[in-house]
Amino acid sequence: MLEGYTAKALSVGVEPGQRVDVPLPFEGHSDVVYWVAFSPDGGRIVSGSRDKTVRVWDSRTGALLVGPIKHRNQVWSVAFSPDGEGIVSGSDDNLVQVWNSRTGMLVAGPFRGHSGPVNSVTFSPDGDRIVSGSADNTIHIWDAQALGVEKVESEGHSDTVWSVAFSPDGEQIVSGSEDRTVCVWNSRNGNLVTGPIQMNSVYCVAFSPNGAHITSGSIDSMISVWDVQTGDLVTRLEGHTDAILSIAFSSGDGEWIASGSDDTTVRVWDAKTGVLIAGPFEGHSERVCCVTFSPDGG
Repeated sequence: MLEGYTAKALSVGVEPGQRVDVPLPFEGHSDVVYWVAFSPDGGRIVSGSRDKTVRVWDSRTGALLVGPIKHRNQVWSVAFSPDGEGIVSGSDDNLVQVWNSRTGMLVAGPFRGHSGPVNSVTFSPDGDRIVSGSADNTIHIWDAQALGVEKVESEGHSDTVWSVAFSPDGEQIVSGSEDRTVCVWNSRNGNLVTGPIQMNSVYCVAFSPNGAHITSGSIDSMISVWDVQTGDLVTRLEGHTDAILSIAFSSGDGEWIASGSDDTTVRVWDAKTGVLIAGPFEGHSERVCCVTFSPDGG
């Protein structure tokens, strides 16, 4: 599992109830690390920072492999393509860009269309599309193969979109917003499918690996799990003492949920019962902006 302010890797491949904290630091950024993601094979990590750079690291040694890839402004979000060869970044200058993950060269973009900072970006599971969520209240879906031709724009939120994610089959998108709602959209036409689910300001969202549930983290320190089709609440995860900034399901069966918070801790939960099974991990001195599991779920 990876977490971020200064980026650290933790091993949490343990039995429920055991607690292991073995941090491997990735040092090089000169400012806040906003987002981190594993490559599909788990061998590399990409990070985006307020220092206006993207960097690629060896996930096992912490060695810098590529970068710094310089941007004009701070980088809010990064993600690997499904084949591991591309990296998409979203930044404070309203741009979406795609980079070669081996060389750091720009291969597509900048994609222009947002009128506010791009807070969240990710590839579709097949790698053909990119979704972006912005402070301009909109969600854009781009054709990754056609060098950024915009395919769909969804305009249903009334405030900043902080987080977006594709469903495992690529047919739906979940979004979380400052407008206190979670929404599920058709990724082909942008129509609203489920929601808006009313709650508090939502900073992070994620789909379960089977696509049946979504989870959201909000300003009130609450993590909620929802039924995708009905929007009904399935369970709540309580324990953090400040805003939830990042959440992630474990790979495979989605048995675990990891969370990072403004309270500087990382926690791991049983996704079905909501019981805390690992943590709180307390190695950070500042808020934890991003957490993610390695592809092997550990």
